[in-house]
Amino acid sequence: MIITLSPQRREDALVVSVSGDALTINDEVFDFSVVPDGAELPADAIACGFITGSVERIAGVLHLTLVLPHGADPSPHIAFPTPIINPPDGLLEFPQ
Repeated sequence: MIITLSPQRREDALVVSVSGDALTINDEVFDFSVVPDGAELPADAIACGFITGSVERIAGVLHLTLVLPHGADPSPHIAFPTPIINPPDGLLEFPQ
């Protein structure tokens, strides 16, 4: 799984945990194991304000983009985050 982060000035909280191809985002589960290789799940088919854009599986790897909310004056690590590649199962750690 490759998660690209899209920083956005927002006051809401984001808590994400990973379990295989499923993400639990603020207590709501989104299971992407049904997305076959080479397929794309369009953004309008995903009822989550933190997932932006489509979810794709390319060469067996799931690709998605999450909004990374931040307050005023974010650190460079938050303002310009690197993608999260192959996150382990459990609570997703975001840049500080």
